[in-house]
Amino acid sequence: MKSVYYFGKNNSDGQADMKNLLGGKGANLAEMAKLGIPVPAGLTITTDVCTYYYNNDQIFPNNLEEELKEALQKVESDMGKKFGDLNDPLLLSVRSGARMSMPGMMETVLNVGLTSKTIPGIIKKTNNPRFVYDAYRRLIMMYSDVVMEKATGIEPKEGKGIRHQLEDILNKFKKSKGYNSDTDLSAEDWELISNHFKECIKTVLGVSFPDDPYEQLWGGIKAVFQSWNGKRAISYRKIENIPHEWGTAVNVQAMVFGNTGEKSATGVAFTRNPATGENSFYGEWLQNAQGEDVVAGTRTPHPLNEATKTSESKHLESLEAFLPEVYNSLNSIRKNLEKHYNDMQDIEFTIEEGKLWMLQTRTGKRTGGAAIQMAVDMVDEGMIDKKTAIMRVNPEQIDELLHPSLNSEEEEKSQLLTRGLPAGPGGGVGQVVFTADDAESWAKLGKTVILVREETSPEDVHGMHVAEAILTAKGGMTSHAALVARGWGKCCIVGCASININFDKKEMNIDGELIKEGDWISMNGTIGSIYLGKVSLKSADPESNQSYRELMSWADEIRTLKVRTNAESPADAKQAIAFGAEGIGLCRTEHMFFDPERIIEMRKMILAENKSDRRKAVMNLLPFQREDFKGILDAMAGKPVTIRLLDPPLHEFITLNNEQIESLARELNVKPQKIKDRIKTLHELNPMLGHRGCRLGIAYPEITEMQARAIFEATASLVKEGIKAMPEVMIPLVGSHSEYENQEKIVRDAADRVVNETGVDFKYLVGTMIELPRA
Repeated sequence: MKSVYYFGKNNSDGQADMKNLLGGKGANLAEMAKLGIPVPAGLTITTDVCTYYYNNDQIFPNNLEEELKEALQKVESDMGKKFGDLNDPLLLSVRSGARMSMPGMMETVLNVGLTSKTIPGIIKKTNNPRFVYDAYRRLIMMYSDVVMEKATGIEPKEGKGIRHQLEDILNKFKKSKGYNSDTDLSAEDWELISNHFKECIKTVLGVSFPDDPYEQLWGGIKAVFQSWNGKRAISYRKIENIPHEWGTAVNVQAMVFGNTGEKSATGVAFTRNPATGENSFYGEWLQNAQGEDVVAGTRTPHPLNEATKTSESKHLESLEAFLPEVYNSLNSIRKNLEKHYNDMQDIEFTIEEGKLWMLQTRTGKRTGGAAIQMAVDMVDEGMIDKKTAIMRVNPEQIDELLHPSLNSEEEEKSQLLTRGLPAGPGGGVGQVVFTADDAESWAKLGKTVILVREETSPEDVHGMHVAEAILTAKGGMTSHAALVARGWGKCCIVGCASININFDKKEMNIDGELIKEGDWISMNGTIGSIYLGKVSLKSADPESNQSYRELMSWADEIRTLKVRTNAESPADAKQAIAFGAEGIGLCRTEHMFFDPERIIEMRKMILAENKSDRRKAVMNLLPFQREDFKGILDAMAGKPVTIRLLDPPLHEFITLNNEQIESLARELNVKPQKIKDRIKTLHELNPMLGHRGCRLGIAYPEITEMQARAIFEATASLVKEGIKAMPEVMIPLVGSHSEYENQEKIVRDAADRVVNETGVDFKYLVGTMIELPRA
């Protein structure tokens, strides 16, 4: 099999439709190269190699080394540099690339090829020793974390990993020198820091940092493959339903640098606004920085253009103003890419001494509202057809529009703590926690939490997923937190510079206001505001969204299936009608029995020792059921309503602790032991089978009779009032024809009696759902 695919100057071995083999990143880099877009040359190791690696005890196929060497020679030719050369060495990046975007979930190593022997040549070539030693310390930090620690299976405690220890060295050094920012460090400082880093690595990990370029390269490649089965990647795949067997490709690409001086920069942009869907170029950039600085959120970036500016960033210089020619080239590429892919693109770029390089394009993640807006706009622009527009919006994105927002009246009166960048819309109210693990453990206890971090990293993904909202002190609209939160439709605010977090004390200070773990805050992710305390949430109103209404009307034009809802109350039924439901596909009657007034009658029926007492208790439930069904049938106004008769095993209605047993015994004037004995006899070894469904109705026909009468009396009452009603009675969990016949007769007899008693004729259906293998 071919293991390595080259891409470079207006040429490439792969193309956009090879995502399964080259991953999304590799396929799109190949496609951009073919389109003549300036892409640093590189090569992609296929996902097949990843599969082979895991199927063969983490050994690479025999042909890989030779193929990589051949492709690397083409890259060297394109870039005019040689990997490992002492005078003008080529430096490489090693990145992952699954077929579906997994932002930040796998590993990256940059500046591969920097060694004690190649550094002097680069310094001579660039005449910029500060840039070279800054790049070197980044390599040391990333490589030790990704290759020497994570890929070898070392799992340090929270905050004790090698990266954290190296960051501590850097922070202490800056403090001792009185520096406020990384940009204050000189070349000599970075050289000294690099040496300190290597000493720390030797002490902590017990091995030396590699000084051979090829050892660094193969270490990086192995680490990326290893990261496919890292904890955070597995968690993300489970959340996003990405198959584990897909594997990742590895992209090895020539480095271009955004941190070589004042006319260098790095940035991330979206061809349309990913939060609102507005057709405006949207993004962020950092002067004299590397790409990881934008995505990691360690520095708050500048707006790409005037359209991207917010109240928080209006004072920062845009790329449009600082380097207008480069911005115009980028804007032109933006238009070409969107036209080529017919979808919004998420792009990464680097500017090296005024020259623009494109590092990535991929279909951009977007909020639900933005997805709908873009889909409708692109149809209006003639870019896609209506069917494509509908398929572009997934059910989760529609669901986002149904999420609540803060009550505007209460919000006005609430104490504003601070503002940040609105990265994920909607409202979020919860108790503050400061670690992903705490978010997860609190959520398991049923608590609503807001995860607060300096900046999120992929290691936080499990806590981010369960949090009601996410708040970060650093980062921009294209940071990890913003990207992941938007993909999940989660309220998120980033770049709140006024937040100072003390992780040891589990508290934060916001402009003098102390917020401790467990304190309540409220967030408006649409405008970026954070408030002290609990602000109530109000329900969403998607019908006010014109683009939503238009998209749904197209769905009605194209679809061939009818859509029903699940509902157990008149309120649910009315809401479903508002959303366009054409009936109720399932109304579960068991949920109606847990009201305090009803559950006591249900328990009397379960504990009854003879048919007379059991029938009396069951018939006491009839008025309640009749009103339930009347409200639902009324709300549906003649649309079909499938009502499932009582289905779960009886023990579900009498699962009690000792205190509740004592209370029930007093109320029923029986001994507690009698109740305990009955609970024991009702317990099902397999609650999915056993004495439940139609078998309950066969054992206790009065239950089926009562429910059928309630349905038909409600129907007759509505018809008498001139209101259409169409009940459909479902016999649950039928395994044989005789079971169905038994229950159907009881239902039809009940219908006949109601017709005779009321003089009202009505239509109805009786049926079942085939849900057992035996059926």
